[in-house]
Amino acid sequence: MARPAGMIGFHSGACAAPAIDDPRYTAAEFPTNKLLYLVQLADACGVNCRAWFAGLGLDRAQLADPALRVSYRQAATFVQRALAALDAAGVGDAGLRIGREGSIGGFGLLGLAMMTARTLGEAMQAGIAHHKICGCLLDLAFEAVDERSVALVASPLFDDTALLPFFCEELFASSTMIARELVGAELRPLRLELAYPRPRYAAAYTQLFGCELRFDAPRCRLLIDTRWLAHPLPGYNPLTAQQALALCAQQRTADGGEPHQEIVAAVERLLRQQLRQQPTLTEVARTLNLSERSLRRRLTESGRVFREIHDRVRAERALQLLQAGALSVAEIGSEVGFSDPREFRRAFKRWTGMAPQEARRAAA
Repeated sequence: MARPAGMIGFHSGACAAPAIDDPRYTAAEFPTNKLLYLVQLADACGVNCRAWFAGLGLDRAQLADPALRVSYRQAATFVQRALAALDAAGVGDAGLRIGREGSIGGFGLLGLAMMTARTLGEAMQAGIAHHKICGCLLDLAFEAVDERSVALVASPLFDDTALLPFFCEELFASSTMIARELVGAELRPLRLELAYPRPRYAAAYTQLFGCELRFDAPRCRLLIDTRWLAHPLPGYNPLTAQQALALCAQQRTADGGEPHQEIVAAVERLLRQQLRQQPTLTEVARTLNLSERSLRRRLTESGRVFREIHDRVRAERALQLLQAGALSVAEIGSEVGFSDPREFRRAFKRWTGMAPQEARRAAA
């Protein structure tokens, strides 16, 4: 059946492959969001997570670094250890617990793009198109089921059946919570289909999703009524949505294994470390032991421009601080390198299409 007008699929179509034959298994391309959430859950439950890091080349402090990327191998090993420890402590529903806490403000620039989309359908498409920049460890697609329903479809990247329940619980729970945040608590999925056996805590699924559940299904899908797709969003701002999506696309490209991507990642890391100092291209090149000309050439070969990278890093950090709510606009401007609050306000509006206070209210 054809997709409804405007529906776009982003599923790669790749079947689960043996990890040993797939270079994706050891490619460091995933943000550490899910690992950080597991550590926070462990803290809340009084579970010691130190052993989860053994042999992975990671430490706890690194998980909060937005520039850090891990491989699927690292993430899967970490999650497997975490789930075993949490289950032994009586916390078997870790995915649902983490997903229940999901909010659009935690999605950074992608959250801003979704909040300012015209409709829920457009917000869902943005989320699916850029899901990898939020650390999702599944392949996602958006497909028509019949005239009444569409589905968010999740497929494993590898044949990792032991981890599929956690990945799906976190994804579908957070997606449902975010959709309700956008259009109201009355949103209820039509059905949740899951390609694994019914867990012992299935009642928690019923409580959270409030819909029909089908376990041992052929695929993992969350179905919603098509009428929700056209539901208008109160934060609609076409300019902000367009600019936020452009910034998401830049980040997605930087994480996508393009030629010389490692130089882009190195520049981003340096910029994040020195935002208050407003480092120039020359200074960054010197720190990387490159000439300014060589750095500019390598960025050009990767399809990037230094100013665009700098602006995106500053916009991401400013948005994080605005959402946290602890600092004034002037203080946030200083954190990202502006001595004059007026200059920061003008720059932020140029980056995102809205004033800093508007972004703070939108994320509240």
